[in-house]
Amino acid sequence: MRRPASPWMDEDLESFRDLARTFCEKEIKPNIERYIANKQVDRELWTRAGELGLLCTSIPEEYGGGGGTFAHEAVLIEEQAYVGDSSWGASLHSGIVAHYLLSYGTEEQKQHWLPRLASGEAIGAIAMTEPGTGSDLQSIRTKAIRSGEEYVVNGAKTFITNGAMADVVLVVAKTDPSQAASGVSIMIVEADREGFRRGRVLDKVGMKGQDTCELFFDDVRIPATNLLGNAEGQGFFQLMEQLPQERLIVAVSCAAAIEGALELTLDYTNSREAFGRPIYGFQNTKFKVAEVATEARVTRAFIDECMVLHLKGELDIPTAAMAKYWASERAMKSVDKCVQLHGGYGYMSEYPIARAWSDLRVSQIYGGTTEIMKEIIARFLQPSR
Repeated sequence: MRRPASPWMDEDLESFRDLARTFCEKEIKPNIERYIANKQVDRELWTRAGELGLLCTSIPEEYGGGGGTFAHEAVLIEEQAYVGDSSWGASLHSGIVAHYLLSYGTEEQKQHWLPRLASGEAIGAIAMTEPGTGSDLQSIRTKAIRSGEEYVVNGAKTFITNGAMADVVLVVAKTDPSQAASGVSIMIVEADREGFRRGRVLDKVGMKGQDTCELFFDDVRIPATNLLGNAEGQGFFQLMEQLPQERLIVAVSCAAAIEGALELTLDYTNSREAFGRPIYGFQNTKFKVAEVATEARVTRAFIDECMVLHLKGELDIPTAAMAKYWASERAMKSVDKCVQLHGGYGYMSEYPIARAWSDLRVSQIYGGTTEIMKEIIARFLQPSR
């Protein structure tokens, strides 16, 4: 049982879905256990994806990308979710890092980095969160202070996806520590710079195959031309403008996760027996599966609406927050029901449904917590009179 047809899909995207599905089934699914054991994917996965044109699909061809739209990124996100993988950080690499460079980078920055990201030669990360700050990006302490024709970067970041493998990191830093939002800028920091250090790969509850780690910047000197867009004080605006797409990425993944969990649960409950009949034969099982199927359909309808808006450039901040809040909360509740229907096996980490459950918990946290999403939504609500 897969998703109903979405209004934003077309023949080109269906063909791309076939490619994405084959790649995920053949290149990712058989290796998930190894990724988890190694706490990262293979480097070859990135280059293979680049060879097939699966990276930076929404980046223009002139910069080495696929020349498609965010719909192409969404298809790959969904197919990755359907095989039960959370290790490969391609959605952040292609849907977030590359788009900061495309939207705000100088022509030189775009020409230098985007083809490398699209080929898989370079892996990208973005460093926002710090040990002492979560969603409050105005209060970051990492500094990038101008010194002649260079910036000197000092600070620490944590929870950085792709951090252990990244070749380039977009670092959110204060170029003017005396200011709040207006003092924030984004710096392009190459991983081979002296003073750049990676901390341990973090031991997370879920997403154990993803190389999420700490990053440290100790007097890291970068050329002034590594200031994203060559404009100080624009970082907070850039972050706010890109966050709707980041939150839609989370929502798309969560919608697909519900659909994938439903499929796993239908297979399991129809093949597993208790008291001489399939588990699906019990009324409670049918009711719970019906609930999950309905949650999947309703969530899909809303995410499809958001996709259509985003592809037209009309997805606003509160609607993106609604999508992220709704999809992440529904996914966690729905997958929890699916775990219950698997019984004891649902709690065994080698079962995909158990991994889905533990992987999904962070969806209510990263990209802005559920509480922050509600705060954002409430700010945009006004009385009708």
